[in-house]
Amino acid sequence: MRGMGGGGGPTRRRNQDPPIHHDLSVSLQDVLNGTVKKMRITRRRLNPDRRTTREEEKVLEIEVKKGWKAGTRITFPREGDETPGGNIPADVVFTVKDRTHKHFKREGADVRYIAKIGLKKALCGGVISIPTIEEGQVNLALKDVVQHGSIRRISGQGLPYPKEPNRRGDIIVEFHVVFPTRLTDSQKSQLASILPD
Repeated sequence: MRGMGGGGGPTRRRNQDPPIHHDLSVSLQDVLNGTVKKMRITRRRLNPDRRTTREEEKVLEIEVKKGWKAGTRITFPREGDETPGGNIPADVVFTVKDRTHKHFKREGADVRYIAKIGLKKALCGGVISIPTIEEGQVNLALKDVVQHGSIRRISGQGLPYPKEPNRRGDIIVEFHVVFPTRLTDSQKSQLASILPD
């Protein structure tokens, strides 16, 4: 006699609603030191009748780690909207975005700074002040002729490496030589007698 199989149809698989994406804006100081961001979100949650929804606010805490790169994603599972029909609540995903800085452009663990110098300093040398992420200053001595577009590195003054937060990148100093807009005939003659062809 053939045995009888178990009754009942297949179990319905619960689907999850698509993730809800937000940007997480971080400053260079945030990435340098690490910080905690409190992000307030608005989401829809089911009422007890499981058919209607209400809007509510929730604060999510994000621990920003030293050296986090732009594009880093932080996911809060099932903290998003609930919808009627038994779906799994959506995940909430934050994506790290670098905030624009007044001095620096981030390049991984390094930061680039454009140093504008006059022709006199480019040819004769001198000392210039370079800002730091901590809002201090570092003096940089110019001893050789500085070419437009050339770079110098200030070691260990950049951002932490994500996997080695105790080690920092560099400040990349890119020189832009600013030429005078006009010269007198006397100045032209003096330069012509000094400079090579």
